[in-house]
Amino acid sequence: MDAFLYIIPALIMCAALFMAYRVIRRWLQVRGAWNSGLTAQGRCLKTYTTTHSSSGNSHVHSTLHHVYQFVTRDGRSVRFEEAGGRPTIVEGDTVTIYYTAGHEVAATAHEPSPVKQGAATLGILTFLGVMVGFCVFFMLSVHGFAADDSFSGMP
Repeated sequence: MDAFLYIIPALIMCAALFMAYRVIRRWLQVRGAWNSGLTAQGRCLKTYTTTHSSSGNSHVHSTLHHVYQFVTRDGRSVRFEEAGGRPTIVEGDTVTIYYTAGHEVAATAHEPSPVKQGAATLGILTFLGVMVGFCVFFMLSVHGFAADDSFSGMP
């Protein structure tokens, strides 16, 4: 039974660290696309919305997704999906795409706003860091109580 007091926080920590990795990776991709200086005219192929609701709660959160397609300078056709973005962009609209060159193209249709993106990334990473810190504190506390004979009820 005591193993669950270590396994559950360890799983939460792994999930938080994976999310931090994904946030940093996306931040670097978007920043690289903005800083590359490469742009192309792209077309919005599709828009759709996903909804998420808390269990037993009437609050619903919607996320708008866009699917874009553009042609790079070397003639490759690239299609990508991006969450967020302006709700005024609809299917068939032409947008400016910022992208990186290379084998794996990172692209975004978001207008450059490094301060806003940096602040959002920092906020998310701070929250995830607090989660990891709490899990470590919890596991150390459990370990401290388990090692302390005064809490075991044994003389």
